[in-house]
Amino acid sequence: MDKFYHFLTLAGIGLYWFLVAGVTLRIVLKRRAVSVSLAWLMIIYIVPVFGVFCYFLFGELNLGRKRADRAKEMFGPFEQWFSQLNHCQAHLPESLNGHISKIDDLCNNRMSIPALSGNSLSLQNSPDEILHSIIEDIEQAQHSISMVFYIWHPGGLADSVASALIQASKRGVKVKLLLDSAGSPRFFKSPWYAMMKQSGVEVVQALEVSPWRMFLRRLDLRQHRKIIVIDDMVAYTGSMNMVDPAYFKQNSDVGHWIDIMVRITGPTVNVLSAIHSWDWEVETGIRHLPKLPECHIDESQQQHPIQVVPSGPGMPENLILQVLALAMHQANDSVKITTPYFVPSTDLLETIKLTAQRGVKVDIIIPHKNDSLMVKWASRAFYGDLLNAGVNIYEFHGGLLHTKSVVIDDHFSLVGTVNMDMRSLWLNFELTLAVQDQSFTKEMLWLQQQYIDQSYKVDRDVWKARPIQHKFLERAFFLFNPLL
Repeated sequence: MDKFYHFLTLAGIGLYWFLVAGVTLRIVLKRRAVSVSLAWLMIIYIVPVFGVFCYFLFGELNLGRKRADRAKEMFGPFEQWFSQLNHCQAHLPESLNGHISKIDDLCNNRMSIPALSGNSLSLQNSPDEILHSIIEDIEQAQHSISMVFYIWHPGGLADSVASALIQASKRGVKVKLLLDSAGSPRFFKSPWYAMMKQSGVEVVQALEVSPWRMFLRRLDLRQHRKIIVIDDMVAYTGSMNMVDPAYFKQNSDVGHWIDIMVRITGPTVNVLSAIHSWDWEVETGIRHLPKLPECHIDESQQQHPIQVVPSGPGMPENLILQVLALAMHQANDSVKITTPYFVPSTDLLETIKLTAQRGVKVDIIIPHKNDSLMVKWASRAFYGDLLNAGVNIYEFHGGLLHTKSVVIDDHFSLVGTVNMDMRSLWLNFELTLAVQDQSFTKEMLWLQQQYIDQSYKVDRDVWKARPIQHKFLERAFFLFNPLL
């Protein structure tokens, strides 16, 4: 019997090391950032069994065979639809200047999406203002309402939005609602889910979480976009999920979530509608491309050019990261960044440091308290390098600052759903708007200054003197960078 147990032990050890060797070989052969490969190797060797298990769950960009094949087949028809926008009067490449001109070239060459002019933008930063505005537009809807959100959390004014959608569906408006399965579990367990379906609202779970498929599809690949399109006339996007902050995560000890949304009219609305159509087809297999926008622009009308920049499986890799890097490389005077989750890749970190080292004033505003303990400590692992490069870091104390924004040289801005972490920039379905609009950017600058006024600046000397246990936690959680 002892020999039998001895044999089992040796067989188990052999099988384990064979597994580790196989995973190691797979990591080495994958074409990805060296820092990511090294981080995964460290996790596998430092936390042996757990590390291998995590790699199978989170280590590779795996959308699932059906969705991946569908996304690949979709790209041609959608690219053709986007390319038609280049013949639209709202695409005015000769009038584009500065940052957005080169971003238009990049997005056009990689995905055929041009920057379009003739838009109007309204920056909304109060939850009540945002939700009441959405409800009012839903009540005016005549034909269609399309939504996609990562989180829908019942309670407060979010319930009023749900009620408005039900009423819209009952009066004949076609309502399509796509919600991430992992982000919106409370919604799918609430009475609102059944009531919406009974009223004719098409509600679809995106990337449904299932224990039976955990090894067939990466579980932390999420539908993270926030888009509302009404009658192809009005659209919203930004950082805010469909939640009323007064009813959301009240026990997490981070305060209210601080968000923005942008209300848009004009040709860009149809582009956002096409992005929603992409997400809907990836999940359901049903194609419904929107109509092309009406692009008649009065020459006396202000241009307000907007470049829509989407990312996600099936779309060109790293497009939002490239836009972000391109914008910062063009900065001459200042870069101001707000993000709730700051765990940058090596390339993005070097871009930020280089921007500061060539004399550009770089400010990063992140929340002091975070709903993710791992992200909180991993973020701080980057403070030393950033402070040494001359970057100003502000920790916001007015709640969980969830706004995702970048303002370049006080006249160009990026706003959307994207966090400055590897999951957002490499993995999730995300969306950013690149906006060349002076009045809108002034509003963004004013808002960012309000955030700074509610923040404490991280002092370089004080930071160097932090306790040794803090340094240990920073480095320990930094090892889990690929999972964040």
